[in-house]
Amino acid sequence: YLAEADDIRPYRDNAFTGTQSGTRKGGTTMAKESYTGRINRKLMKKLRIVEVAAGREKADLVLKNAAYVNVFSSQICRADIAVAEGLIVGMGTYSGVQEVDVSGKIVLPGFLDAHIHLESAMVSPREFVKAVLPHGTTTVITDPHEIANVMGADGIEYMLQATEDLPVDVRFMLPSCVPATPMDESGAVLDYRTVDSFYDHPRVQGLAEMMNYPGVIGADPQVIEKIVAAQAHHKKIDGHAPGLVGSDLNAYIAAGVYSDHECFDPADAIAKLERGQFIMIREGTAARNLEALLPLLTPQYADRCMFCCDDKHPSDLLEKGHIDYNVREAIRRGVDPILAVKAACHHAARYFLLNNRGAIAPGYLADFVVIDNFQDFHILQVFKKGVEMYDGRAVRDFPLPEIDPYLTEKAHDTFHLARLTAEDFAERRPRGIIGMVPGEIVTVDQGYSDHIDPEWDILKIAVVERHKQTRHIGIGYLQGYGLKRGAVATSVSHDSHNIIVVGANEGDMAAAANRVAENRGGIAVVEDGAVTGVFNYGWAHKGNTVMEADHKIRCASISKVFVGMTAMLLREDGLLDLDGDISPYWGVTARNPRYPEIPITFRSLMSHTSSIRVFGDGVSRSYSAVRSKLGSSAGYSSVMPGAITSWNYNNYAFGVLGMTLELAADRYLDDILDEKLFSAMEIDAAFTGSGIGG
Repeated sequence: YLAEADDIRPYRDNAFTGTQSGTRKGGTTMAKESYTGRINRKLMKKLRIVEVAAGREKADLVLKNAAYVNVFSSQICRADIAVAEGLIVGMGTYSGVQEVDVSGKIVLPGFLDAHIHLESAMVSPREFVKAVLPHGTTTVITDPHEIANVMGADGIEYMLQATEDLPVDVRFMLPSCVPATPMDESGAVLDYRTVDSFYDHPRVQGLAEMMNYPGVIGADPQVIEKIVAAQAHHKKIDGHAPGLVGSDLNAYIAAGVYSDHECFDPADAIAKLERGQFIMIREGTAARNLEALLPLLTPQYADRCMFCCDDKHPSDLLEKGHIDYNVREAIRRGVDPILAVKAACHHAARYFLLNNRGAIAPGYLADFVVIDNFQDFHILQVFKKGVEMYDGRAVRDFPLPEIDPYLTEKAHDTFHLARLTAEDFAERRPRGIIGMVPGEIVTVDQGYSDHIDPEWDILKIAVVERHKQTRHIGIGYLQGYGLKRGAVATSVSHDSHNIIVVGANEGDMAAAANRVAENRGGIAVVEDGAVTGVFNYGWAHKGNTVMEADHKIRCASISKVFVGMTAMLLREDGLLDLDGDISPYWGVTARNPRYPEIPITFRSLMSHTSSIRVFGDGVSRSYSAVRSKLGSSAGYSSVMPGAITSWNYNNYAFGVLGMTLELAADRYLDDILDEKLFSAMEIDAAFTGSGIGG
């Protein structure tokens, strides 16, 4: 089983990093284990697994009275689930060192995202893991296509190191298209020889999406040889071929491409499925195909379907969820719950030959998701290899992977271009108009233009090469973006991540692109030469009154920081418990009627997870009105109080927090902060405008 090989990570000779067997670049020496030593160690582990499975020893963990989804029989089974050495060892009647009663809940296998670019989450892999664990994800298949287009093979090595030993298993498909097309100017060019040694890494599953389907269909040797090399290593090859039909589709699949995640309607998907491909049903940020492809989730087709998100931004991960969102939405729209669950775990594990994941059965990894029911689909607990990593409220802490300093430095210094001016974007010859399609990544041909015309929604678009100081700039026109003035520039630009800038005038385009380069990446918004992406920077209010030293400035949501500081100060004084019920302070039972056993606490109010409904933008000082809402079932949403997955930014709830703090201290917030913070630190500030002079 792969699970038992996960802790064996030999460092092989590596031409592109210069590392040697037994040594990791950066100075860490790995002691090399002998073959006999490895066999003996694994034998001891296996003998204990057998003893526990047979009931002769206690398990490390037992989920008692479990109702669990059996992906093999497609039914709900009931038994204790025993875990030892990170593996499920049996279902039946067991006792354990740790026992968790899951009566009345449903246990599912951990979810698997079949295709994602971790870089698109725009956070480090560690932060990505902290975001998706509460949503039940325990394994992802990532394609480091984005960072490889910027850093080449070093980008792949960076991601391998940055994902080592995280509590979500990160498996890799090697980038197939760097650059994505011969027309692209990326930071590197990767042929099959450059990536070939990576196939020996134990977390590499195959070759990632073959985006260059014209090259495959046209029998380009440099494209086909990448497929041949992957097959020589007995690896999977994923596809990317939107709208491909007929003999072209036949040629693409015959070359050895086994899956596709670009299907946009059932006919497209079924044509590929009938020719043997597996279909990844995508629901991401830029492309959302779940609703269109739901007809595939039937007994006729579902066995060859799995879920993925491809690209998902942080706000969507936090607010909507990850693979759990796909399952929840599919069930809500009438898909059989067990079919939806299988698409979220078992089908992808089987496709990628991860033979010890995606099921609850002896010998499989003890990756569990505990939910309340299929209708609400709230995730209550998440276990990874038998360890509770999410308890319904917070993610268990875990160490940060070590990354070679050389790679870290290189990853933060990737912009190499000269300063731009408006003249760099001046172009009067007719250029093609790219027509955007709402909610899709495909575009349409809208003819030609030789000038910007915001009234007709025709803007100038440019791609600025940022890797090698070539000063190459591609210019065209864009329709469907909706910008009326100013410009927007971004380096989050698939696939080569050059700077893309869209604008209503060339001057603002240059200013926006320059700011992105100065910031070493990201997004910039410019109007009339001024950067407005940093909201109100340098101005007292939207009327653009120049800010002077004696102006009073209302800090708006920054006030929440001071409300939180007040809570901590009162906690230090022993006046409240962060996990304490707020009900006694209000003289009413503050409970979400869907979760009557879970109190509304100071911590849940501070973390925007209280489940209190949003009433307008804030709360007035009407204690009776707030008391009435806290005691009413109408005052709460359907989410579980205190859970990370219940996060919802809520000005009203923070007002409730402030008033509860005043009740706890029997003083106004203004007075507490003035005494304990502002005066003590000689800060000329106050919680309310009337408390400061001038």
